[in-house]
Amino acid sequence: MFWKEKHTRVFLAQLLCIACLSITAALLLLRLQENRLQSLLFEHDARIASSLLSQGISEETAARAIAYAQDDCTDAAGYMPEGMAGAAGYVQKNAANISGHAGGETLLGRLGLEKGGSAWQATRFHALCIAEKTFAILAGNLFLCCSIFYYLRKRDRIYREAIAAIENCGEDNFTLKLPELYDGTLYQLFARINFMAAMLKTRQETENKVKEFLKTTVSDISHQLKTPLAALSLYQEIILNEPGEAETVALFAEKSQLALARIEGLVQTLLKITRLDAGAVIFFKKDFDAKELVLEAAEELKIRAEKEGKKLLLSGDGSARVYCDPDWSREALGNLIKNALDHTEEGDRIRITWEQTPLMTRFIVTDTGEGIEKEDLHHIFKRFYRCENSRSRQGIGLGLSLVKSIVDGQGGTVSVQSEPGRETTFTLAFPN
Repeated sequence: MFWKEKHTRVFLAQLLCIACLSITAALLLLRLQENRLQSLLFEHDARIASSLLSQGISEETAARAIAYAQDDCTDAAGYMPEGMAGAAGYVQKNAANISGHAGGETLLGRLGLEKGGSAWQATRFHALCIAEKTFAILAGNLFLCCSIFYYLRKRDRIYREAIAAIENCGEDNFTLKLPELYDGTLYQLFARINFMAAMLKTRQETENKVKEFLKTTVSDISHQLKTPLAALSLYQEIILNEPGEAETVALFAEKSQLALARIEGLVQTLLKITRLDAGAVIFFKKDFDAKELVLEAAEELKIRAEKEGKKLLLSGDGSARVYCDPDWSREALGNLIKNALDHTEEGDRIRITWEQTPLMTRFIVTDTGEGIEKEDLHHIFKRFYRCENSRSRQGIGLGLSLVKSIVDGQGGTVSVQSEPGRETTFTLAFPN
C-alpha cells in the first residue's frame, strides 16, 4: 500500500504536524485575544459601575444601567427609565475619565460576573477575531501547498532516476542502481528493476563467456583436426604415388586408419561433452557391482597395455556396490585408465582399486608414470589442456574433461594427487 512508502509517511506526517501547529497557533491566538478583550470589557464595566455608585445611584439601578450600556440598542421593549438612561449616557460619555473602579468590581462580583468569565460578552468581540481566523487558514493552506510541491518535486526526481536506470540497461550499462532500502510499492518496483538489471548483466557475461569459449573451442578443434587431416593427406599421396609397393601401401593404410580413428574419437568425445553441457543426457542410475564395472572398463584396454609392456593391476572388495549409471561411469573410468596408459612407459604399472564406505564407493586409479607438476593440477580438467612438460603427445586434452562432466552429472566427485616423476592418483567417488 502507498502508506508503506517512507516518503509518503513523512509527507503525511508533515501535513499532520503543519495542520496541528496551525490549528494550535490559531486557537492560542484567538484565546489570547479573547482574554484580552474580555479583560478590557470587564474593566470598562467596572468603571461604569463605580461611576454610577459614586453619584449615589443604587446598586440595582447601576446594574440595570450596565446591562443597557453594553447593548447596541435600548431596552428590547422600548422602555428605559429616564434616570437610568441619563446615568448610562453620562457614564458612556465620561467612562474614559473615570479612574477608580474598585467598587464597580465588587458590584459585578455580587452580580455573578467574573473577570474573563462572562459568556454573554462573546458576541461583542466575535467579529474582531475574523481577521485572525482568516490569517491562520491562509497560512495553513500556504504551508500545505509548499509541502505538496516539495513532495511532488522529490518524487519526480526519483522517477527520473528510474527512467535513466532503465535506459542505461538498454545500453548494456548496469552501473546505476535504484534505492530499495525502504518498504512500499515504489521501492518494490525499484528492487525488481535492479534484479532485472542484475539478471541481464549476468546473462550478458554468460553470453560473452560462451562466445569466448566457442571461439577457443573452434580454434582448438581446428588445431586438433589439422594434424590428422594433414597426415591423411600425406598418407593418401604416398599410397597413390606407389601403388605397386604392397608393403608401403599396407603401412600407410594402417597409419591412415589410425588417423581416422583419432579423428573419430575426437568427434565422438566432443559430441558427448556437448550433450552433457546442454543437459541432454539423462543418467539412469542403479545399484551395480563395482568389480564388474572395473572389469568392463579395463577389458578394452588390456590388449593395448600388453602391447606397450605395461601392467594393469586390479584389486578391491568383491562385495562392493556402486549407485551410478553403469554405461557413463564405465566411460569415465575407461578414460582414466586410458590417460594413465598415455603417460606411462614400458614396465610401468597401473593399479585400479575400489572400495565401499558407509557414505560412498570410490574407484582409485594409480600409475607409476611421469606425474603432474603442481602448477598443472588445477587445470588438467579443462578442455584441450595438456601439460607443457608431458612426454606424451597422444592425448588431445578432452578425456579428463569428459570424466569430470560425467561424474559431476551423477552427483559424484573426481580428484587428483600427484608426485612429479613418481606417480599420479585419480579418485572417483559416487555417493551411496
